[in-house]
Amino acid sequence: MSLTNFRTADAPAPVTFPALQEKKHTGQPITALTAYDFATARLVDEAGIDLILVGDSLAQVVLGYDSTLPVTVDEMLHHTRAVRRAVRRAIVAADMPFGSYQASEVEGVANAVRFVKEAGAQAVKIEGGASRAELVERLTAAEIPVIGHLGLTPQSVHRMGGYKVQGKSAAAIGALLHDAHTLEAAGAAMLVLEGMPREVAARITAEVGIPTIGIGAGPDCDGQILVFHDLVNLTFSTPAKFVRQYGDAAALFRNAVEGYRRDVVERTFPADEESYHLPKEAAAALKDAPVRHGA
Repeated sequence: MSLTNFRTADAPAPVTFPALQEKKHTGQPITALTAYDFATARLVDEAGIDLILVGDSLAQVVLGYDSTLPVTVDEMLHHTRAVRRAVRRAIVAADMPFGSYQASEVEGVANAVRFVKEAGAQAVKIEGGASRAELVERLTAAEIPVIGHLGLTPQSVHRMGGYKVQGKSAAAIGALLHDAHTLEAAGAAMLVLEGMPREVAARITAEVGIPTIGIGAGPDCDGQILVFHDLVNLTFSTPAKFVRQYGDAAALFRNAVEGYRRDVVERTFPADEESYHLPKEAAAALKDAPVRHGA
């Protein structure tokens, strides 16, 4: 029996990679966001976002590290499972963390299989250009959709000397174009373009046949992605130039916590109507029972 037979009548049709490819061809923008837990993933999915990425930005915005480098495969699997349980419509993709695919293609495929088999991811994202072509080919042959990541690649922060815009010289632009075409030829289903001039991202988007998703790459990509915590002001650092905040969850949470603390200190929480009560007979018996004081 097909799994589609178990879908309830009101369940939305799931997003697929062919559907995203069609969006590129018809000029319909693709929407993507990160998510790292059940609650936020459910909200993102219900809002109609096409693709949810369990990003290795988890390291910074959830686990408090200074970069994406320390996060482990097991930590990424843990959070991908939580997101997968929440999502009914969007594609769920998972970042392959630093160290999970750099050593060898064999290790990269084995770790990618874990994300699909153990965590329910429908795709994995890897950073790097032409040097990742063989890995992309092997993952594609293993029926695992791959999202490439070019430009400012956070796992290369030490080599780049910081989080700097990439592709600003003729040679760098040529290298990015070569990388994009090589990853497409290797079977990548999509490309994330990060931290590059708008003009360069537009050129890559025009030249490749697969969708491009921009983050700090201008409005001419086939879609856009932001980190959820940046979107709602839940980070504790100055936002990047490309971030637009659509809400202030930090203020909402802070006000709620401060209000709760105030009410507890002033003994106005919990109120009588927020308390449970004994039945009348049990209450009368308790009232008549002698009070036993501590020693």
